[in-house]
Amino acid sequence: MKITIITAVYNSEATVSEAIASVAAQSFPNVEHLIVEGKSKDGSLAAIDAAAHDRMTVFSEPDEGIYDALNKGISRASGDVVGFLHSDDYLAHCDVLSRIALEFADPRVEAVFGDLDYVSQADTSRIVRRWATGPFAPDRLKKGWMPAHPTVYLRRSVYERIGMFDTDFQISADYDFILRYFRQIQSDPIHIPEVLYKMRLGGESNRNLSRIIRKSMEDYRAIRANNIGGLLTLLMKNVSKVRQFL
Repeated sequence: MKITIITAVYNSEATVSEAIASVAAQSFPNVEHLIVEGKSKDGSLAAIDAAAHDRMTVFSEPDEGIYDALNKGISRASGDVVGFLHSDDYLAHCDVLSRIALEFADPRVEAVFGDLDYVSQADTSRIVRRWATGPFAPDRLKKGWMPAHPTVYLRRSVYERIGMFDTDFQISADYDFILRYFRQIQSDPIHIPEVLYKMRLGGESNRNLSRIIRKSMEDYRAIRANNIGGLLTLLMKNVSKVRQFL
């Protein structure tokens, strides 16, 4: 089994080397790490080159945003299983991919996901939120349930079957994809009840009030487009985040 990890990079000079190092340190041997670099204006490309490992391939070309970059990565992936690692983040420990591969050893499994820690930008040892969703059940989608998308690993055949990210969404294409996939899921997904991923606070979706408002509008559009619910689903999705701080 081969696992492809896709990392989209744009102006991430300060953090991308840590993301790359967390893949290079994985105990699972058969990894393809695709770096899709969008012609950054800072020193990201130099940082990528300095952190390079022998399981990594870099594509540097202009793109139309993060979801376009991720779609390019999916199109180039050769792994049986595909996952994502954003350039500001890192895998939680060196056995993350081995743990995921263990679940995919069952050929009936096509989706695996786990838990995620949000950590402070200034001190990544400080956990601010923990996103632990628990296992999937179909009725949970209408209640605003969503797995931590960066922890979701899918067989490449899933993207061949239902398509990739809808780039009409600037912030919520991952939520739209999750709804699209989980409402027509063909096998029981596996939830690993442990932290697999560390995410720095201050990402694209929550960096200021206008982005939060835009994300809520896009989330609502995704909910309606996938016939999941309405305003109550959106409300429950946002309210459910409160317990992540407790």
